[in-house]
Amino acid sequence: MKREDEPEYREYVAARLESLRRIAFLLCHDWHAADDLVSTTLLKLYRSWSRARRADNLDAYVRGMLTHAWLDERRRPWRRERPQADLPELVATLDEPGDRTGIGRLLRALGPRQRAVVVLRFYCDLSVEQTASLLGVSTGTVKSQSARGLETLRGLATKANAEVWR
Repeated sequence: MKREDEPEYREYVAARLESLRRIAFLLCHDWHAADDLVSTTLLKLYRSWSRARRADNLDAYVRGMLTHAWLDERRRPWRRERPQADLPELVATLDEPGDRTGIGRLLRALGPRQRAVVVLRFYCDLSVEQTASLLGVSTGTVKSQSARGLETLRGLATKANAEVWR
C-alpha cells in the first residue's frame, strides 16, 4: 500500500470494524474466532487496498472477503479435531449482537454455505446476484440455499416456540 492511501484505509476500517465483527460472529458464533477472521480479512484488504477500493461496492467486496476467510478456516484440518477433556461446570453465555429472539442459536443449525447465504442475503441485505458473485456460485444456488435455510430456520423457530409454551 502506498503511504498516501493509508489514511483512507484507516478511515474505512474504523467506520466498519464493529459491523464486520458482528457479521463474523454470526458466521462462526465465537467472538475470538470472529476477531481472528476480521483481522485476517483486514490484513488481506490492506495488501490489496489499491485494487479493492476501486470495487463498485467496497462493503460487499469486504464482506465477501470475510465470508471466504470463514469458509477457508472451516476447511482447515484442525477444525475437525474434537477435544477430549472434561467440560467445565459453568458454561459462559454468548453475547450475540441484537439477538433478542435467539436467531444466533438457530443460525448454528445451518450448514456453513447455507449460513453464509442467509447472513449475506438477510443480515447484510445483499441481492441474490451480489451474494452469488461474492460466494462464486450461481444465482440458482443462492436462491435454493436461501429457501432451504429459511425453511430450516422456520422449522426450528416453530419447534423452539412450541417448547417454550409447554
